[in-house]
Amino acid sequence: MKAWRLFAQLSAYYLVIAVLVYAALMLFPWVRDYLPVGGVEELINQPQQAGANGLTGVQVQQTENVANLGESLFWLSTAIVGALLTALPVSWTYMAIRHGDEYDQSLISTIIILPLVVTGIVVIVQNSLALAFSLAGIAGAVRFKNSLKSSGDALFILLSVGIGLSAGIGAVELAVVMSVAFNYGFLALWFTEYGEREGMKRYMSDFEIDQAAAPPTAVRPAAAPPAGTPAE
Repeated sequence: MKAWRLFAQLSAYYLVIAVLVYAALMLFPWVRDYLPVGGVEELINQPQQAGANGLTGVQVQQTENVANLGESLFWLSTAIVGALLTALPVSWTYMAIRHGDEYDQSLISTIIILPLVVTGIVVIVQNSLALAFSLAGIAGAVRFKNSLKSSGDALFILLSVGIGLSAGIGAVELAVVMSVAFNYGFLALWFTEYGEREGMKRYMSDFEIDQAAAPPTAVRPAAAPPAGTPAE
C-alpha cells in the first residue's frame, strides 16, 4: 500500500539522519559550537526591549560563534545542507499523495530548491531593514507568476519558505520539527480520509491503490482487413 510505504520511508529516513548526526557529534564534539542550531532558543528567550519591533529584535544565530571565513563557509554549508535534507522528504509526501492528472513536477523542484534560496536570502538580509526593502523591490520587479493547481499545494510552498527561514536564522532544529509534523500530519489525513465525501473532487490520491500492482492495459486486437483484400 502506498501510504504504508511512505510511512516506512519517512520513518527510516528521519531515523538514519538522527543516528548520523548523533554519531558525528560524538566523534567531533567541537562542531556543536559552529552548527546552525539553537536559533529557536534565542527567539523564545530573547528579551523584548521597550519600543522594539520584530525587525530589531531578531538576531541570526551564526554571529555568536562564527569568527572567520572558514567558519562562515562551514556554517552556511551546514545550513543549506540541513535545509535540503529537511525539504527532501516533503517532496516524497507530495509525490505520493497527488493525483496523476494534477501532478506538477515543477512543484517538486520548488519544494527542494526554494528552502536553499530562502536560506541564502535570510543570511544576506539579516538585521538590515534597507536590504529587506531592497529584496522586496527586486521580487516585485521580477513579478513571479505561477498558478497552483490547488490551494493544498500552497502549503508545500509555505513549508519550503519556513524551512529556509529556519535554516537562515540558525534554527535547523525548527525546520526538522516542521518537516516531521507536516509529513506525518498529511499521512494522518491520508489514512483517515478526513473531510472526504463520496463524489467530491479529491486532493489526495486513494492510498489503497497500488499503481505498481495495477493490472496491465489490455492489448486491443488488430482491426480485421476489409472484405476482398487478399491474405498475405
